[in-house]
Amino acid sequence: MTPVTAGPLPIAGVLDDLNAALRSGHALLQAPTGSGKSTRMNILGCVDHPTGGDYILDGELVSRLRDDQLADIRNRKVGFVFQSFNLLSRATALSNVELPLRYAGVPAKERIARATKALEEVGLSDRIRHRPTELSGGQQQRVAIARALVNNPSILMADEPTGNLDSKSGREIVDLLLALKRELGTTLIIVTHDLNIGQQTQRIIRLADGLIVEE
Repeated sequence: MTPVTAGPLPIAGVLDDLNAALRSGHALLQAPTGSGKSTRMNILGCVDHPTGGDYILDGELVSRLRDDQLADIRNRKVGFVFQSFNLLSRATALSNVELPLRYAGVPAKERIARATKALEEVGLSDRIRHRPTELSGGQQQRVAIARALVNNPSILMADEPTGNLDSKSGREIVDLLLALKRELGTTLIIVTHDLNIGQQTQRIIRLADGLIVEE
């Protein structure tokens, strides 16, 4: 399992004195809008730097890295799943999933094999040549999950992954994320304001006004 440690992290007045260690399993970061959960996610996902404190990901002190080093860590060790899917509309499911491998310089034959396998793991082996407009919302999110996992990341960040889905599709996506986490051993952090998702997670961290108020 991937050790992820953060704390204390003062983040430009948005987050203050946050200490947390995620050593295995999965956690849900729950907070109302404006309370700092997106900032927290950006730091955990190696998108932003904290203005103080330490963040250690998989044994590496990433809070002190340069932007180019952060980008490298992000591509190798972090997978992102977003509410809006963030798929290339004119590209097939296979091409969308291949994208992180292209950035990593993986040869074409290996890219296709790994992207195809990732799509099979999310139940879309019969949709690899379909474009996003030809897929349902739930299927588009499955493509996004396959893309996030194709590089075998140490940590998977899911930001409101059910926000654009109906309740049935949303439950299926959460079940899929948890099943893949168990199968692959990836640390999973779900960022959401939906308390119903928390019933399926091992750990819930609640934020308010930039502080952890309950865990």
